[in-house]
Formats: sequence, C-alpha cells, structure tokens
Amino acid sequence: MKKLDNFTNCLNVLKSADFQLANDNEIYRTGVIAQFNLTFELAWKALQAVLRTHGAQGAETGSPREILQLGYKLGFVDDSAVWLAMLKNRNSSAHIYDEDRIDELLLLIRDSFLPAFSVLEKMLREKLNEAEAFENAE
Repeated sequence: MKKLDNFTNCLNVLKSADFQLANDNEIYRTGVIAQFNLTFELAWKALQAVLRTHGAQGAETGSPREILQLGYKLGFVDDSAVWLAMLKNRNSSAHIYDEDRIDELLLLIRDSFLPAFSVLEKMLREKLNEAEAFENAE
C-alpha cells in the first residue's frame, strides 16, 4: 500500500536524525521538525487508508483528529494522549520562535513521537496483512 510505504520511508528518515547535531545546528533543527511534520501527515493518512481497507465506518473522510480518534477507538492507535500531543505540536510548530520550546519539541520527537510512529507503523502492517488475508480467504 503506497500510503503506508510513504509513511515508512519518511519515518526511516526521521529515525536516522542525529539529535545531538540538532542541538548545535539551527538548520538541522529546522529539518528535524519539518521531517516530523511530514511523518505525522503521512502517518494519519496511512492510518486512514488502512482503516478504509478494514471497512471502518467514518474513515472515508475526516480531519487528522477524527481519524486518530477513530483509530484509537478501533484499536489501531494505542496512546491517544501522545497522538493528540503530536497533532498539537504539528499544528503549532511553524509558529515556534523560542529556542527552549524548540528544544522541548525535539525531545518530544525523539523520546515520545518516534516510538509512537514505530508502534503505529508495525500495527498498520499487521492490520493490512489481516485485511489481505481475509480478502484472500473469501
């Protein structure tokens, strides 16, 4: 599935980020945050696509918040608080001008958001395999 593959590829780039380098290099810091934003965007769209594959009611359309809530309700997303924090940070990241706030966001990306992305990616692969196995069994 193309949307899931795009998410995986973007996540792999974010996983390779050197957070130590981000401490001292402003352009690199900006790049890590931009990569987080892109990874988040692809994550919720991949979630939406896999939810559709499973025939989830309400997955056809919706905002990132609605798709994340549906994913949580159906067991595709395991930590709604982290995902809602991601959404909030993605929405506000373009308006962060305070270095301390940027440092805080980088720590969140490294310590909370990256692990959540990895869990989602694994879950979506499993759910996609389930849907394909069910389709092939019919």
